[in-house]
Amino acid sequence: MSGSRRRIRRRCCYLHKHLLSRVRVAAFHPLAGEAADAAAECRRYAALLAAAPADLVCLGIGENGHLAFNDPPMADFKDPELVKIVELDEACRRQQVNDGCFATFDDVPRRALTLTIPALRGARTVIGTVAGPRKAAAVRAALHGPVSTVCPASIPRTHANATVHLDAAASAQVV
Repeated sequence: MSGSRRRIRRRCCYLHKHLLSRVRVAAFHPLAGEAADAAAECRRYAALLAAAPADLVCLGIGENGHLAFNDPPMADFKDPELVKIVELDEACRRQQVNDGCFATFDDVPRRALTLTIPALRGARTVIGTVAGPRKAAAVRAALHGPVSTVCPASIPRTHANATVHLDAAASAQVV
């Protein structure tokens, strides 16, 4: 099995174990980040979102304040796209290793597919869950800094129905 097939399988297994095995859903449409034609995958997924906007977005906050793969300061709060190809910055790539998604920094792809900030904000409900001490500074910036692309995780503060759940370590710098 190729490395990209293992990543797809691992991602879907993770989602199945932690979410889909516990919550009954009518349909599940994963974004195939390892698709051979990334641009076509972005168009396919954007069409799904346009046809049936998300009711719920579950997200985390990256160590550098990113949401999905919308890294600072390249995140665009008014992006006209729903899904796009992005270049991952070094901090985001390092987090992929820190989170155990990849064994080494060199294994982490330089590009990824991501839902854009408008796609994430377009859901009726946004729920964030953040854990761990490596996220504490980003959480502080998201909750107390300006709403800005310097910390994309600050944008949920402008959503009418957003909730963020923090563990003690992630909230350590929140005053």
